[in-house]
Amino acid sequence: MRSIGLLGGLLSLAGVFVTTVRGDNPIVQTDFTADPAPIVYNDRLYVFTSHDEDDTSSGFFNMKNWRLFSTVDMANWLDHGIPMTLSTFSWASKDAWAGQVVQRNNRFYYYVPITRSGGCMAIGVGVSDRIEGPYKDAIGKPLIENCQIDPTVYIDDNGQAYLYWGNPDLTYVKLNADMISYSGNVQKVTPSNGGYQEGPWFYKRGSLYYMIYAGTCCSENIRYATSNSPTGPWSYRGVVMDTQGKSFTNHPGMIDYKGSSYFFYHNGALPNGGGFTRSVAVERFTYNSDGTIPKMSMTSGPPQIGTVDPYVRQEAELIAWSSGLKTEACGEGGQNVAFINNGDYIKIRGVAFGAGATALNVRVASAGSGGNIEVRLGSQSGFLVGTCKVPSTGGWQTYTTVTCSISGATGTQDLFWKFTGSGTGELFNFNWWQFTSGGSGSSQAPTSTSLPSSSRPSTATASSSTASSNPSCSKLYEQCGGESWTGPKCCSQGKCTVSNQWYSQCL
Repeated sequence: MRSIGLLGGLLSLAGVFVTTVRGDNPIVQTDFTADPAPIVYNDRLYVFTSHDEDDTSSGFFNMKNWRLFSTVDMANWLDHGIPMTLSTFSWASKDAWAGQVVQRNNRFYYYVPITRSGGCMAIGVGVSDRIEGPYKDAIGKPLIENCQIDPTVYIDDNGQAYLYWGNPDLTYVKLNADMISYSGNVQKVTPSNGGYQEGPWFYKRGSLYYMIYAGTCCSENIRYATSNSPTGPWSYRGVVMDTQGKSFTNHPGMIDYKGSSYFFYHNGALPNGGGFTRSVAVERFTYNSDGTIPKMSMTSGPPQIGTVDPYVRQEAELIAWSSGLKTEACGEGGQNVAFINNGDYIKIRGVAFGAGATALNVRVASAGSGGNIEVRLGSQSGFLVGTCKVPSTGGWQTYTTVTCSISGATGTQDLFWKFTGSGTGELFNFNWWQFTSGGSGSSQAPTSTSLPSSSRPSTATASSSTASSNPSCSKLYEQCGGESWTGPKCCSQGKCTVSNQWYSQCL
């Protein structure tokens, strides 16, 4: 990570804690993330997060957008990029803080606190037909304007949706079925021990309602209360987690996935982490027989569920652990690994090679001198099974597919990409990879090249144009427009979604 100068009085509160990185916790290393909001959709676990910028020179939170990651195995996390930014809301000025996404009416609703232009905090609602976004402002104005933060939403079994939020008060309203309006007045509640501070997470398990929250600022621990009613009264149950890492804040998120229960939270455990540069982590746990939650502390993370198939295309931004690099919006759609320097690496946990791989295809681009992808097993300095040489392609988004020979990759292994190069600065971008189990795999030459743009794409707010059903148009997820694009500008499925001046994608 880049070196960060952390200023401000609040940071001194964070500085008394020891930084410890344990195994593959925190779950994201390419950026600082906070305020996890898990949701299960189509048998995949998604986690929406807020995003702490590297630059904290202001001495306070610097947060401009939200991030999205997902997993199917609780070990390797796929980076989906930026689903929503402050610019989504015309009335916003700063502070993209903790939010939550829920699904209803075949749509996804993203409730977030934002500082209004010329005012204090308000809660807005983003909406999208796709969980990955892009999200747009659902109502063109704030839903809640009482200068408080941290919304959490739960839809009860009878269809009634509740929105809780608040710092230092815990308040709620009953949402209408449209999810963008509410009935009645704002109601205030208090957990019985009076230790509520912020960051509520509201859900139901069986017949019992749970309110998990950050208590006792500063620094915060995670506490919880339960109730037989969605509106209380709430009975205090205890501490879920003491202060972890170097963060003086915390924010919980609870979810059940594939038969296990998981607790998400944030800390300051990454290098250069702290009170304003936080990181999301996760623990697996089991409820006690009476429904109470055991007390937890940070571990190396949950065990992996299943394995990764190396013989289908996998995104380069599928990561269990990484060092030194970042991700960015890719000219071919989705994200790519970027800002790769000599010595950086990526770990993918539990890759099932079976009888053995013989070749590897990698999709890469470089406006510099290129470099090498060393394919190693077990660690970044482990057994070398092959090396892919990445050429200069003339642009950071001018991609080519390189094939290299592989020998010795058998069984189920932790796979490491070790990036090396003799040039100074950034080496190349990395979009996707796929192993093969047959053929010589002896070629080191590019097999195809596209997208001649040599500039890095930005993360501008997306918009959409009308789709076409013409089969000659671009297919779903393919390019459909942008600077220097000469191919089809219509979509056979979905809509041509403009991400920035360099590319559009059928979504």
